[in-house]
Amino acid sequence: MFQNFFTELRAAKVPVSLKEYLTLLEAMDKGAIDMSVDDFYYLSRATLVKDEKHIDKFDRVFGHVFKGLESLDAAIDVRDLPEEWLQRLAEKYLTEEEKREIEALGGWDKLMETLRERLAEQKKRHQGGNKMIGTAGTSPFGAYGYNPEGVRIGQKESRHQRAVKVWDKREFKNLDDSVEIGTRNIKVALRRLRKWARDGAPEELDLDGTIQKSAREGYIDIVLRPERRNTVKVLMFFDIGGSMDPHIKVCEELFSAARSELKNLEFYYFHNCLYESVWRDNRRRGNNRIPTWDVLHKFPSDYKVIFVGDAAMSPYEITYPGGSVEHWNEEPGAMWLQRAVDTYPNLVWINPMHASGWEYSGSTQIIREIIGPQRMFPLTLKGLEDAMKELGR
Repeated sequence: MFQNFFTELRAAKVPVSLKEYLTLLEAMDKGAIDMSVDDFYYLSRATLVKDEKHIDKFDRVFGHVFKGLESLDAAIDVRDLPEEWLQRLAEKYLTEEEKREIEALGGWDKLMETLRERLAEQKKRHQGGNKMIGTAGTSPFGAYGYNPEGVRIGQKESRHQRAVKVWDKREFKNLDDSVEIGTRNIKVALRRLRKWARDGAPEELDLDGTIQKSAREGYIDIVLRPERRNTVKVLMFFDIGGSMDPHIKVCEELFSAARSELKNLEFYYFHNCLYESVWRDNRRRGNNRIPTWDVLHKFPSDYKVIFVGDAAMSPYEITYPGGSVEHWNEEPGAMWLQRAVDTYPNLVWINPMHASGWEYSGSTQIIREIIGPQRMFPLTLKGLEDAMKELGR
């Protein structure tokens, strides 16, 4: 019941942390209140609600979870908590003001040099510090803490999109092109991108031609013509993994709609920024990569190119050799993006992040400068329509 209370508060957008929940359990275990629902209500509200604007949501959840209950006789044992809850206690949560007080080391070279020094001198585990490689601290190196620029080591997923490097093996999943729910309007938007032509074998009845020839010849003579097809050719690059995980559903809808509507479609995956290689299958991306040069030379300049990504990363990933979070890239990502722009005159970038936040992301601004400020569009129906108009020029 108490676990359900905690999860429902989180679902109702009441910002309750696991540490606050454990504080509530500790207070009850030490007998801070009698085991009445009224006493528990005031104790839990004082412990879990940090802002009066959330009291109404708290009351609704409390009334739903404890409806009809008069006393809390069941003892609470922290050992009954799910293991993953206890593991997340190691995570560091800071206010925006506290985050601003934490300073970066001072650039890419300084960060890499300091990491080498820490690896050489560290001999034991660290937690909560601001210097060594550890957890739940403000050091630039480790997991479940915070630093404006850091190397993420041993953390399952991104929380702040601030990592300059990720020192872990990461598994990404392919986008599902069979998704149908919610794709209808996307298909309609993609249909704006079309170039009709008749080619191939004559298999379609030409009614007007048949009538004219039959009238001219004096007998019925069937005239056939090639089917009218959309001949536009599209090349798509999908950013996958990391900060793109929250956008998987909408990207799958876009991918599914594109596979359905665009008959001449080629696609590849990349992570964060375009580098010297891309891949077709995320399960084999470690040993089956395709050189980006091969892609740029294989598909001619008449292809329409669509990048799909949130453009949220460390600026070093775009501007520095070796800036990729996953490998050492000999050339900066900006150089590969520029090559794509130079090769394909018709190119757009579709961003699943809300456009209102683009100006606050340094990496997004850099990418917009490279591809052209008017070539990035939000992943909305209006944004897709505008992007298709841009490509159709």
